[in-house]
Amino acid sequence: MLLLDMNTGPGCSSLAYGAMQELGPFRVHSDGKTLYTNRFAWNKAANVLFLESPAGVGFSYSNTTSDYVSGGDKRTASDNYVFLLNWLERFPEYKTRDFYIAGESYAGHYVPQLAHTILHYNKGPNNTFINLKGIIVLNVDPCSDYYVYAYLNRADVQEALHANVTKLSYDWEPCSEVIRHWEDSSSTIIPLLQEFMANGLRVWVLNVDPCSDYYVYAYLNRADVQEALHANVTKLSYDWEPCSEVIRHWEDSSSTIIPLLQEFMENGLRVWVFSGDIDGRIPVTSTKYSINKMKLHLKTPWHPWYLNGEVGGYTEVYKGDLTFATVRGAGHQVPGYQPARALSLIVHFLAGTPLPNSTTLLH
Repeated sequence: MLLLDMNTGPGCSSLAYGAMQELGPFRVHSDGKTLYTNRFAWNKAANVLFLESPAGVGFSYSNTTSDYVSGGDKRTASDNYVFLLNWLERFPEYKTRDFYIAGESYAGHYVPQLAHTILHYNKGPNNTFINLKGIIVLNVDPCSDYYVYAYLNRADVQEALHANVTKLSYDWEPCSEVIRHWEDSSSTIIPLLQEFMANGLRVWVLNVDPCSDYYVYAYLNRADVQEALHANVTKLSYDWEPCSEVIRHWEDSSSTIIPLLQEFMENGLRVWVFSGDIDGRIPVTSTKYSINKMKLHLKTPWHPWYLNGEVGGYTEVYKGDLTFATVRGAGHQVPGYQPARALSLIVHFLAGTPLPNSTTLLH
């Protein structure tokens, strides 16, 4: 089977995150020069294809300058579909394989919109048929940031929070650039953790290296690596970056993709939605709220799922083949925080089997 993976944005690289920091076969050592094997890579379950999208992100490029001026969901879906057709022509042995699409964060736009485009063109008599079987996305409401922005900029909410808005000359923002210069940034927090433990504090460290972005940046800017990847660096006037601002203006962004999910279910596609239970960017509560708006009938009630005798998260299944699952201890980039649980999740999604609801099922 073939699994296409796309990442966040618009403007962040699937190579930088999905492939090199989350679910790909290799990770980058801290020296920025060498690789090591990812034991929980998703290519253990499927052939995984990573797509840099839209044009201008990562090593991708366009010969049309206007493509860098404006972009949008519709154009991205169209370009991604054309890419997929051309890739299948280049590797025809995959044409008849079961095909799935996965994505996180803003790929909550990319994935369903590409799936919708595939379903549309599959109906044409002379079009290449893509054997789409299902999608799995991190969230179903990629605009939750906008909801939070609107809510926290309400005058009555700011008054209730006793926010000193008279000190602000701008709207409240989730991320701020008022700090123009950051004078010090520790390379390691290990001495602090040792101090906490020596003073009897309980320390819980997630399996995420906060400096992995720097390792990948150094590695993918090596000339020998770019040559081995056949990257067309002559099209770049700057270093490779994990996230790009080449798209100056995003012309369209759907407020919700719920109608598309309903379309997929009506067409017999498998739909899974997953969420890290400590994701501060797109919280579990936001995703559950979005699913509730679909007014689906429950098939399997909320219950824990297990991996290796431990709770891996919680899940529920709806009639129409939609599964919602949380991943315990995972932040926004689920496979980066909890690689073993994320691999178990994708294995069961691809197999079309329920997540294990017993500690006796250790896979």
